[in-house]
Amino acid sequence: MKHLNIFLSAALIFFTCSTLNAQSIEKEIEKIANDAQGRVGAGLMLAETGEASWLNAEGNFPMQSVYKLPIAMAALSKVDKGFFGLDSMILVKKSDFISKKQYSPIRDKNPKGNFHMKVLDLIRYAVSESDGTASDVLMRLCGGPGEIMKYLAGLGIKDIYVKNTEKQMGLDYSVQYKNTSTPREAVRLLYLIYKGGLFKKETEKLLSDDMTNLLTSSRRIKGLLPKDTKVAHKTGTSGTEKGIAAATNDIGIVTLPDGRHLLVAVFVSDSKAPEAVREGVIARIAKTGWDKYVK
Repeated sequence: MKHLNIFLSAALIFFTCSTLNAQSIEKEIEKIANDAQGRVGAGLMLAETGEASWLNAEGNFPMQSVYKLPIAMAALSKVDKGFFGLDSMILVKKSDFISKKQYSPIRDKNPKGNFHMKVLDLIRYAVSESDGTASDVLMRLCGGPGEIMKYLAGLGIKDIYVKNTEKQMGLDYSVQYKNTSTPREAVRLLYLIYKGGLFKKETEKLLSDDMTNLLTSSRRIKGLLPKDTKVAHKTGTSGTEKGIAAATNDIGIVTLPDGRHLLVAVFVSDSKAPEAVREGVIARIAKTGWDKYVK
């Protein structure tokens, strides 16, 4: 009985300390978020233990290009099931092109349309370069938004919504608010990627490489971390309308120096702050998690 009491006392101390640490970090995240002059949702989780800190964990935030990650994952799942191969050549039609105000390197390189690309290249462009046309072609290849949602439901993901194409978002600024995620569900998706087993070895490596070799902003999750830190992530960025930016986001898996993994999801929405400030908020929140686990 004496040993049991000692064990229970130790467990209670551990639980109390963990709770206090989480509360302390959550207060720090909230303080940082105030600089965004908008809505901020964030999640920090140590993948190996599940220890987590949150801000607005259940809030719905527009994903913008973060939503290209589940689209790419759905496409990779179909590769593994034999619907098409990584080397399959897919027709990219001019009608697939997103608007000129949206980012699409493959459109700019092939303005006349009607060319073919390998599936693996479409995935690389969609994830690493955040090419909206590539993302829309992958969505079409998968069968449309409904099929992406079925894929997410099969993973047990309930609060990530992929309802529209990039082309539709480019035509109507308000449409992006239909493609949302909660910080908690974004971290859950990252955890599934971290855990592995979703894909065959080759496709799993492709996704990891594309997320690690991201060519979009390095000033967010990676912004205040050591330069050699491995971060597999996906950003999302909206335009600005009437001085308000609908979305400045980054979600990713940070490999810590001791080999553990920090899952980070930060969504900055409806912000009046300049881009540098919005990105700085994401970087500072990620650094808060880093400082907690890197001694």
